[in-house]
Amino acid sequence: MKRFAILTSGGDAPGMNAAIRACVRTGIYRGAEVIGVQHGYDGLQGAEFQTMCSQDVGAIIARGGTILRSARSKSFREPEGRKKAYEAMSSQGIEALIAIGGDGTFAGAAVLYEEFGIPVIGIPGSIDNDIPMTDYSIGFHTAVDTALGAIDKVRDTAYSHERVFVVEVMGRSCGFIAVEAGLAGGAEAILIPEIPFDLESVCDKLDEGRKKGKKSSIVVVAEGATKATDVCDFIASRTGYEARYLVLGHMQRGGSPSAFDRVLATRMGSAATNMLLDGAEEGYVCLRGSEVVLQSYRDGLSATRPVDPERLRLAEVMSL
Repeated sequence: MKRFAILTSGGDAPGMNAAIRACVRTGIYRGAEVIGVQHGYDGLQGAEFQTMCSQDVGAIIARGGTILRSARSKSFREPEGRKKAYEAMSSQGIEALIAIGGDGTFAGAAVLYEEFGIPVIGIPGSIDNDIPMTDYSIGFHTAVDTALGAIDKVRDTAYSHERVFVVEVMGRSCGFIAVEAGLAGGAEAILIPEIPFDLESVCDKLDEGRKKGKKSSIVVVAEGATKATDVCDFIASRTGYEARYLVLGHMQRGGSPSAFDRVLATRMGSAATNMLLDGAEEGYVCLRGSEVVLQSYRDGLSATRPVDPERLRLAEVMSL
């Protein structure tokens, strides 16, 4: 194999640039030509290709976002869109693809491989950390640090004014960011979509804290569990405590990646490229313990990644 492409798809995550850099430089080191694809699967259909050299990825390891930009492609979900992408790749002599993104990106990669036999290796880039079979995905560590920084800052003002603050973090269908940031930030309650919760019980816990002398509290909410505004209103009306809310939103996607995410992205990008050039045809790279391994799309995407109940139990104990 002498010519392969790279794209980023779906939501951006800090560390994607570090992964792009690793793919480009590992590919060049191995004697391959590396093609960057702008705008994800949309750009693949539109032949938005550029040959990349080592200098093109210089100094991007510290940058958030993705220099290849990203998009969510509706047309790629249709057979006509995938055929158009295949024809664009074939016309340019592109023999394989590395796709950086989340489960939606991997679902598209798996179908592209199944329909046209083009080798496609995935690299997990998702702040939600919800990709099965890998301990971590690129961007999660940085997103947690961003959320934690906000929690630490808002706790200062919560203490000063004796308020309850409800902090909403990302996590449409999973609560990994909420659990990790809530545990690290000493939250009194953590609400996530995977586990049913009762706001009355949350208020009872806040009341117990007040009786013990706590004058301020933090509640962390994953966006898929409920709205911070609703939790804030319920607490205020039920307890009479002064309550405020903070929605972090897309700021969790941005910013310079942490050292952990830079190293993880570099390892995964280099491993994915080497696997592809050594003959691997499908699957995505995963971190398991200290090793980077290849996981098939079929088995990986059919699995689920549950939240660690021990972390929630520990957060409960620490909130007393």
